[in-house]
Amino acid sequence: MDTLGKERGIARPIRVLGDPVLRTECDPVRSFDANLMRLIEDMFVSMEAAEGVGLAANQIGVSQRVFVYDCEDDEGRRHVGHVVNPVLVVEDGETTVAEEGCLSLPGLHFPTPRAGHAIVEGVDMNGAPLRIEGTGYFARCLQHETYHLGGKVYTDVLSGDTRKEALRAIRSAQWSPANQSS
Repeated sequence: MDTLGKERGIARPIRVLGDPVLRTECDPVRSFDANLMRLIEDMFVSMEAAEGVGLAANQIGVSQRVFVYDCEDDEGRRHVGHVVNPVLVVEDGETTVAEEGCLSLPGLHFPTPRAGHAIVEGVDMNGAPLRIEGTGYFARCLQHETYHLGGKVYTDVLSGDTRKEALRAIRSAQWSPANQSS
């Protein structure tokens, strides 16, 4: 189990949709040093403070390919860890539609289709190879966080009336850039 962030990190503000960092593909991590460790610690603390189950680095304003997670699968097994330079190598299995939300779109939840099985490959903070496999809710988390690092949010995978409803809700949300006064 990953124990980073339990005592040393600081909670950073979560960026909301409208911040350009969320729509920009993140850069690969090239330096495996104390700064990376500090970032991962801060991400765990930020995720916990926001009551999330996953967090991508760009959600706290850092355009680096890193995400953390503390998420259960459908069988109730808890998965805790981090992935540096993740690549979603498998996205298969039966597609399910379930309510999904995002810390960067606070208060909004929409039925979102996701593959029932996912595998992410990357490395840990020391550069050691990782292969993380998930099913059900944990697979959903792995897909969601990997997509973030490519400049996407979960509403990008919606279609039809659900997408229209999501876009209307985003425009009318209190945190939406459309509702911020200069």
